[in-house]
Amino acid sequence: MAVPTWLWFATVGVMAALLLFDVVVIARRPHVPSTKEVSLALVFYVGAALLFGLGVWSFTHDAHGATFMTQYYAGWLTEYSLSVDNLFLFLLIMARFGVPEKLQQSALMIGIIIAIVLRGIFIAVGAAAINQFSWVFYLFGAFLIYTAVKLGREGQSDDDEYDENRFMVWVEHRFPATDQYDRAKLFTRVGGRRLATPMFIVIMALGTTDLLFALDSIPAIYGLTKEPYLVLTANLFALMGLRQLYFLIGGLLRRLVYLSLGLAVLLAFIGVKLVLHALHENQLPFVNNGEPVSAAPDIPISVSLAAIVAILGVTTLASLWKSRRDARGDQAEVSAP
Repeated sequence: MAVPTWLWFATVGVMAALLLFDVVVIARRPHVPSTKEVSLALVFYVGAALLFGLGVWSFTHDAHGATFMTQYYAGWLTEYSLSVDNLFLFLLIMARFGVPEKLQQSALMIGIIIAIVLRGIFIAVGAAAINQFSWVFYLFGAFLIYTAVKLGREGQSDDDEYDENRFMVWVEHRFPATDQYDRAKLFTRVGGRRLATPMFIVIMALGTTDLLFALDSIPAIYGLTKEPYLVLTANLFALMGLRQLYFLIGGLLRRLVYLSLGLAVLLAFIGVKLVLHALHENQLPFVNNGEPVSAAPDIPISVSLAAIVAILGVTTLASLWKSRRDARGDQAEVSAP
């Protein structure tokens, strides 16, 4: 996919402008967004993501346009679904540190900016590794399958507590902090001492959490497309509406009880696809004497997109069905004499 330099700059520029607009609005008026506000913004971002896919198709002007469009949609859906899982941890982090509702937008905005920077680095490293070493697909595939097994074993989680990682424990011990928020400031002065505010700790928690999710999401999307431009834009569109999605479906997230299982199936599917792709480009001397394994089946991107839609659809419907059934059971117990 030949992407001119000006298009790279234009894409990054437009995304940066949208982020800057969000930052300015939030900084001027910290508030709890209304349902109408987040719904309109989410419709805009989702609509823009869908239109961008059509733009990819029309921009290429060749027989590969439909393929690139399908790759983009598959990548965007995958990144979006993984981001929804990320939102549940964001909810736990906000509850753990008692972030005031009107400051949650600021925390999310900074966390998303950190996520975009980190994922940009991961995307560049992943592209360089793929260009130099075809065997990296084996590593990506094995890692995704391992992650899928781990998620599958965890299954439905009832854990409503945020477990701090070692880095966060180190941060809390390293930086003297106050337990009082000072608007959206990361540092404040108390008694002449410069102390970190809880907002700083929250931002670090959000950033490190997304870093761990990027370890899954970046190999996953490279299993669907090898085009860095599509990988970047799919990630950007998945992250751009994340703040609005947080406020819109915060309660719904707790009803997606099978989300981890669905994502496990999704990651396992992409992991297998990556391993099969690696076999087609095999250069490892201890696998088929260093020759490509032509007999390995190839999963077309159209089949991948259909599988992703089916997995996410079944996961959502099954989760909502179970949540409704459990709610009826609880209601029956309460009303029973």
